[in-house]
Amino acid sequence: MSGSGVPTWEDVAREHGRFLYTVAYRLTGNSDDAQDLVQEVLLKVRRGLETYRPGSMEGWLSRITTNTFLDEARRRRRRPLDLLPEEPDRVLPPQPGADIALAAEALPDDVQDALRQLPEEYRAAVVLCDVIGLSYQEIGESLDVPVGTVRSRIHRGRAVLRKVLE
Repeated sequence: MSGSGVPTWEDVAREHGRFLYTVAYRLTGNSDDAQDLVQEVLLKVRRGLETYRPGSMEGWLSRITTNTFLDEARRRRRRPLDLLPEEPDRVLPPQPGADIALAAEALPDDVQDALRQLPEEYRAAVVLCDVIGLSYQEIGESLDVPVGTVRSRIHRGRAVLRKVLE
C-alpha cells in the first residue's frame, strides 16, 4: 500500500482479486461471466481510484461490482434469459456461515442455481447482505435505494430462494 492511504490499482487487484471474483461469481452464477465482470470492475477501479476515500475497500468494491452487474443486466434484458433446467433432487444443507459462503467453491450448486433465478435487483441485495455481510444501510448506499427497499428486496429474495430450494 502506498503511504497516501489510497492503494494502487495493482494493490487492489492483488489483495482483493479473490474477493471480487467471489462477489462476481455469486452475482453472475458462472465463471466466464464472473471473470468478465471482474475485468470490467478492475477497469472502473483503475479509473475511479482517485475518488476512493479510505474506508471499507470491500464495501467500495462490492458497490462497483454490483452496479456494474446491474448495468450489464439491464443492457442484456433485451435478450431473453437462458435459464438452466432445475434439479429438484438436491437437498439443501443447513444455512452456511458467512465464512463458508464466501468461498466461491463452497456454495452448493443448488444454492448458486437458485440465486441465478432471482431477479437481478433481489440477487444483488441478497448477495451484498448474506455473502458480503454489508449492513442494510451500506447496501442502500451501494444500490442507491432507501433502506426500506433494501429490506423488502432481501426479504423477497430470501423467500424466493427458500421456495426454489424446497
